[in-house]
Amino acid sequence: MSTDWVRSWQLRAAGLLVLMVVLGALTVRSAPLAGHVVGSWPVGLATGLVVLAPRRAAPLMLGLVLLAALLSLSLTDRPVGVVVGYSLTIVLETALVARLLLGGREGRWRLRRDADLRRYLAACAIGGVVATLGGAVTSVLTGLGEPWFVALTLGTAHLASQLVLTPLWARLPSHGTLARRPERMLQWGAVAVVTPAVFAPELSLPLVFLVIPLLAWSALRTSPAQALAQMVAVLAFAVAMTTFGRGPFAFLPGLLEMEHDVRGVLTAAYAASCALIVVPLLLRVGESIEAARAASAERDTLDRIVRSATGTAIVGTDDQGRVTLFNPGAERLLGYTAAEVVGETTRVFHTAEQIAAKAEELGVEPRFSEVVRRMAEPDMAGEDMGFVRKDGAVRTHSMTLGRITDDAGRVLGYVSTSEDVTERVHTEEALREALARMQEVDAVKDAFVSSVSHELRTPITSIQGYLEMLEDGSFGQLSTAQKSAVARVAGNSERLLILIDDLLTLSRVQEDGLGLSDKVVDLCEVVATGCAVVAPGGERSRVVLTVDVPAHPVPCLGNREMLERVVINLVGNAIKFTPAGGHVDVALTSAAEGSTITVTDTGIGIPPEEQARLFTRFFRSSLAQAQAIPGSGLGLSIAYSVVAQHGGTMRAESAPGQGTTFFVDLPPLP
Repeated sequence: MSTDWVRSWQLRAAGLLVLMVVLGALTVRSAPLAGHVVGSWPVGLATGLVVLAPRRAAPLMLGLVLLAALLSLSLTDRPVGVVVGYSLTIVLETALVARLLLGGREGRWRLRRDADLRRYLAACAIGGVVATLGGAVTSVLTGLGEPWFVALTLGTAHLASQLVLTPLWARLPSHGTLARRPERMLQWGAVAVVTPAVFAPELSLPLVFLVIPLLAWSALRTSPAQALAQMVAVLAFAVAMTTFGRGPFAFLPGLLEMEHDVRGVLTAAYAASCALIVVPLLLRVGESIEAARAASAERDTLDRIVRSATGTAIVGTDDQGRVTLFNPGAERLLGYTAAEVVGETTRVFHTAEQIAAKAEELGVEPRFSEVVRRMAEPDMAGEDMGFVRKDGAVRTHSMTLGRITDDAGRVLGYVSTSEDVTERVHTEEALREALARMQEVDAVKDAFVSSVSHELRTPITSIQGYLEMLEDGSFGQLSTAQKSAVARVAGNSERLLILIDDLLTLSRVQEDGLGLSDKVVDLCEVVATGCAVVAPGGERSRVVLTVDVPAHPVPCLGNREMLERVVINLVGNAIKFTPAGGHVDVALTSAAEGSTITVTDTGIGIPPEEQARLFTRFFRSSLAQAQAIPGSGLGLSIAYSVVAQHGGTMRAESAPGQGTTFFVDLPPLP
């Protein structure tokens, strides 16, 4: 804690203490002897003494308040019990109100928000209740006056003191005066003239309320400090006049033969009314000014954002579609200046053909209003819309249109943001056309392959027949060299026939699927049959083939011929890529979740970087090409497609030189 700050609060505390003692003594000395209370003791100053001091000094400040109260109240001829009772009430009220205002914080309490206002009113009300109860208890214990009347008198006086004085110790709204110097001079002059005029005469009770509009004027147009100072000055004058027997509040009780303490009740009620008008008003003005500043800052920020968005057209309209906002991005993209289009409808940005085409696309009537209504729906964000520039160029924008509504849901206007996507749209159209041409070419290619394959199959089958006749000597015995040549031709014919079969199968799978029927097949038979087809090739290559299938049937719903083709392709590949002396293991397992065909070989393997393309058409690994192992690259692609159409999956695990394992997972019967 700095020395300057300590000296500062100590000086303030000393000043408040002196002022409290002086005012307390004056109010006590001026209180009528016929009354039961001691005038308007400045309990609000006592609260300020505790609020402005550090928390650790609060007990000391409360002790000083007690001492000041005892000393000032002792100046009257009241009984000692009354002096002690009132003094203890003042101390208890001061401690409680200060604690409620500070809320456990150090330094001046805050009075800027509605929550602060509620805390202020609650603290003052509780202080008034404490004073009321203290007055009643003191009256009962000492026999001074009627308890209810003493409680009313003391409670209203202390409530008014807290309401009027505690805002002086608060951090008030930071806005300055709104009124210019002539207005302030006029306002102060009016207060200076009206206040004595209504409080000096004895029969002007209704006229005292003429001051309240002047105080409200001050709260609305001057700074919070000035408004509070003016209110305190007016009320100090009113209390002084009443204390010295002048003015309507002092004259009325005598006129109506009421107790002397009634004048204190009237004065306190008037002071409380003034505080309850001035304090909320100056807070509301502060909040309004702060909100206006925040709104202005947001508006400036939004304006900067809108103006800096040169690549986006931002257009705002009223509820009739007349342009109210046209940012630089809109000027650049649409060719108009803001001055040219403000006040015009957005209809000028679209041709009739564009509106009609969009209406047809959206399924609404071909009216601009209907297109706007549909485009403003949330699901239409980013929709393409045709625009026409000032120079007549037709452009396509990706547009988002939103409604601006008030709290009641009424449409106040619209705002649209759009970006020119003409080039993107042209690119997409070109891509669609290219894709359509590619699909057409692919279809022609598939039809050609299918046609040629069918045409080639017949002569090759005939060639194979004649080769068999040559081999068995139907055309005479062949020499050893001739038999070798015929064998090579037969082998190549077989390879060509397999290639043709693969092309036909692939074409069938790609064009219309397999046409699967709801037919249950036994996978044990499928695996056994497929392995039997390729077993001779394994014997010729000196590769050991083992097959392990369950002893019980393993049912599966599908096309038996195609499933056998899967086994043939996988096992045939395994034999082809396994060197002599290796082995290929085929296994079939079944479980509740489905069946799995596993084909494992000890072949050359597949590099990891190539495995992602394993099931694509015409793929052949670099190892197969390096070793000149023949093949078309269609077998795995066909097997993968067949398995997929059966609702299954196919995967592989492989490493170069360590062989490959293929897994075919098929679903169970439904």
